[in-house]
Amino acid sequence: MKIDILIKGGKTVDKHIIDIAILEGKIIEVANHIDDSKYQASQIIELDGETFISAGWIDIHTHCYERLEIYKDYPDEVGIKSGVTTVVDTGTTGALDIDKFYKDTKKYKTNVYALINIAKQGITSQDELSNMMSIDEDKLKDAVKRYKDFIVGIKARMSKSVVISNGIEPLKLAKRIKKELNLPMMVHFGSSPPTIEDILGYMEKGDILTHIYNGKPNGILKGNKVKAEIIEAKERGIILDVGHGTESFSMDVAMKAKDAGLFPDTISTDIYIKNRINGPVYSLSTTMEKFIYMGYSLEDIINKVTKNPANAINLKNKGLIKIGYDADLTIFDVVNEEKELQDSLNKSVITNTSIKPKAVVINGEYLNIC
Repeated sequence: MKIDILIKGGKTVDKHIIDIAILEGKIIEVANHIDDSKYQASQIIELDGETFISAGWIDIHTHCYERLEIYKDYPDEVGIKSGVTTVVDTGTTGALDIDKFYKDTKKYKTNVYALINIAKQGITSQDELSNMMSIDEDKLKDAVKRYKDFIVGIKARMSKSVVISNGIEPLKLAKRIKKELNLPMMVHFGSSPPTIEDILGYMEKGDILTHIYNGKPNGILKGNKVKAEIIEAKERGIILDVGHGTESFSMDVAMKAKDAGLFPDTISTDIYIKNRINGPVYSLSTTMEKFIYMGYSLEDIINKVTKNPANAINLKNKGLIKIGYDADLTIFDVVNEEKELQDSLNKSVITNTSIKPKAVVINGEYLNIC
């Protein structure tokens, strides 16, 4: 049988050695050993049991619409060049720009999906929800109908600088719209009002709360303890997302939450061109290294950038190395190397563990990236 790619000797994060056969962009066999004679492979990749392989990494919180100046980037820069096979743009565009964004994504190799901003203009300014007239339900629903395989949810940015005097009102409307559309909703929170407690009151199982370690007064901690409302939200199925960003990741908050037994469901970057080039984000792998430093296991971290985000936005054929799933894979090394890591509040630490993406397989194509 002719196939496109046979990968030999990849090491999984639970230390199993596997071979993977790929045909027409799909995984057709996964086994501890696949005899070379079983298939006629156009390309054989030998990893020799030394290099890690996982399902393709998914960054569930990025900004990669190249035409928008405030938060712009390019899908392949935040995607495959960083070992990430799937990126989700979270609210950069609204209904007015979604057509252009969708067309732009087709020139890139990275898989791109969108959480559409409930404000029709997207983030053309920091205060996109200061005028309730910016929420055009008909245009929003129309966009979702046109691009139901591209738009995987809606995004509401619920901080004071965005809503100005509208408080919780945009979220009330967003909740009703997302229920009608049967889509998940990601909610950004920062400065108050509205408070995190008010925001959580309008979130339901399957909704995503991002920037959970933002380190701001309107955060997840009260003193050194995690607020009861956050614990209750986690228990009722609200998904907690990192959303690192330029101003939204405090390592101290993250460590206190971990010590209290509160863990993120998904690790993401909130990356765009400025914090990718100038830091403190740089890449998804750099964000993952911060969780290695904080004592999370590599297996746990990989789950938070593969199957967990895939489940959160209903990507049915991504997130696992499994027969029938998309042949999206990330190949990487974990090396003993000293490196400085910085959070969003200028706290620096030195780690001895670096995660180095080497290659990806995306839509059945092998791409060396190192």
